[in-house]
Amino acid sequence: MNKQKQNPFLCAFQGISAAYRSERNLRIHTAVALAAVTLGFGLDLAGWEWCWIMLCIALVVVVELINTAIETGIDLVSPNEHPLAKKAKDVAAGAVLVAVLFAVIVGGIIFFPRLWILLVR
Repeated sequence: MNKQKQNPFLCAFQGISAAYRSERNLRIHTAVALAAVTLGFGLDLAGWEWCWIMLCIALVVVVELINTAIETGIDLVSPNEHPLAKKAKDVAAGAVLVAVLFAVIVGGIIFFPRLWILLVR
């Protein structure tokens, strides 16, 4: 690694960009987030509802980035299959699943009643 002092914001953006390019699930989460934001604008969400939607989006993206970092680190130090490496990767993936399920539940609580009203009209 270069010993020159690096801009931490540049490094962070490079990390997010690298993860976005290499991780299909992060791209899927991004597309779903954009759909949720678009739907939110269409349904004229209240401020508190936007807070929950943005919290869910941030939570899923952060956990996905951490999962990617964990998987990358494990691949570096344990290129061969190992039961502990598998367990660590599975647990990290499980964290993403928990975050996504939370986001789906919150999204359902916020969006479903409004969509139901539109559908039954």
